[in-house]
Amino acid sequence: MEILVCVKQVPDTTEVKVDPKTGTLIRDGVPSILNPFDQFALEESVRLKNQYGGNVTVISMGPPQARTALMKCLALGADRAILLSDRTFAGADTWATAYTLALAIQKAGKFDLIMCGQQAIDGDTAQVGPEIAHNLGMAQVTYVEKVESVEAGKITVKSIFEDGYHIIEAKTPVLLTCNTPSSFQYGNPPMMAIMKAGKKPFDTWTYNEIGGDKAKMGLCGSPTQVVRVYSPPTRGKGILLNEPADGAVKKLIEAMREKKVV
Repeated sequence: MEILVCVKQVPDTTEVKVDPKTGTLIRDGVPSILNPFDQFALEESVRLKNQYGGNVTVISMGPPQARTALMKCLALGADRAILLSDRTFAGADTWATAYTLALAIQKAGKFDLIMCGQQAIDGDTAQVGPEIAHNLGMAQVTYVEKVESVEAGKITVKSIFEDGYHIIEAKTPVLLTCNTPSSFQYGNPPMMAIMKAGKKPFDTWTYNEIGGDKAKMGLCGSPTQVVRVYSPPTRGKGILLNEPADGAVKKLIEAMREKKVV
C-alpha cells in the first residue's frame, strides 16, 4: 500500500504573530511544531504500513524551516519526505495551497491512500484536505478516527458524525481527513530513529519541479484576502453578587438595564 500524508509545520499557538500589512502569519523566527492533527494522520499511516506493508511519503508546503517537521515525520516512521518551498507558493490561502499540493502529489506518484489532518491549529479551516481531493478528482471521507481494515481496492474507516460514529467503506484511491481521538498518545521518536531519518530520501521541490499555473499559487492566486487582523478587546471585570437570590436578581436586572442589554 502506497500512502501519502500531507503535513504542516505550524507556529506555536502561544507565539502567533501576524503581518499587519498582508494579514499573513509571520513564521520567521517563531517557534514551530508539527501540526498535532497531522501527526495523528502520520502515525495512523505508519501503523497501516506496519500491518499491511507498503511505504509512507510525507509532503509539506512551507519555508525552508519546515524541513524540521518533515524530519520528525521520517523519524516517526515515514519512508520519504518532500518539501515544497518557493516564493511563488508564499502567502497561499487554502485554495491555492490545495492546488499546489495536488500538483506535487501527482508528480510524486500513485497512492492508494492520502491522509490529512482534520485541520491545522493555526487556521482551523479544515478545508485543505477536501480541496486536495477535489483537485485530484478523488473520493474522500472526513473526520476519520481510525482505519478499521484494508482490503484489495477497498478501505473501511470509523468516522465521527453529529449523531455518533459511522463505519464507512470506500474504494481506493481515497483521501481521508483525520480527527484525533481523545485516547491518542503522541509519539516521540527515539534517538536511533532520529539518526536514521537523516539517511532517508528527502526532496525539496520548487515551482520548476511541479509546474502549474502561477496565477493560481501563492498570495496572488488566493481568492481569500484578509482585510483586517486585530486582537479582540480585553474583557472588563465581571460583577460578583454575593447575596441572597432575590436581591441578586434585582441587582442583576438593574445592571443589565444600565448596560442596555435588556
